[in-house]
Amino acid sequence: MSAIRLLALSGSLRRPSYNTAVLTALAELAPASVRVELVGLGQLPLFNPDEEGLHPQVAALEAQMAAADGLLIASPEYAHGISGVLKNALDWLVGGYGFVDKPIALFNTSPRASHAQAALREVLTTMSGQIIDSACVTLPLLGTQADSAVICAQPDWAEALRRSLDDMVSVIERRKQIAASML
Repeated sequence: MSAIRLLALSGSLRRPSYNTAVLTALAELAPASVRVELVGLGQLPLFNPDEEGLHPQVAALEAQMAAADGLLIASPEYAHGISGVLKNALDWLVGGYGFVDKPIALFNTSPRASHAQAALREVLTTMSGQIIDSACVTLPLLGTQADSAVICAQPDWAEALRRSLDDMVSVIERRKQIAASML
């Protein structure tokens, strides 16, 4: 099998973000056959359907999405909802075909942040993404000051993230085998 490419989107722009730390830890824990590519969302313009096709940052995100085998998303909850930066990125991607049927794993860094996760599931399902429930992970990071190194060093957290990657890889490899058999 060829290398698996996972696109990682953090719904937080904060430098000491738990969400970005989880995605960075996933990149550090990934086996050599899996490439986790963190994508910054802070430079995307505000979504305006009248401006589709006009922004190189959006075109780059669309190309990255189309080339990815799967998607890893971690987002904070703000006012019981998805962060604005993540929702903005998803709005830019909603019309593209690169998102359809993409396997997705969700990461939640606060067990009490259930509203954003539910809203995110609704948006992603509406966009025809395929959430892989067995690959979704909640880690109790709120108030820990944990960065990616701490996450990787904590055995239970690191194991949960490795299992998530294993589940994503299994789904993606199975899909690739099915696609190859149809040729």
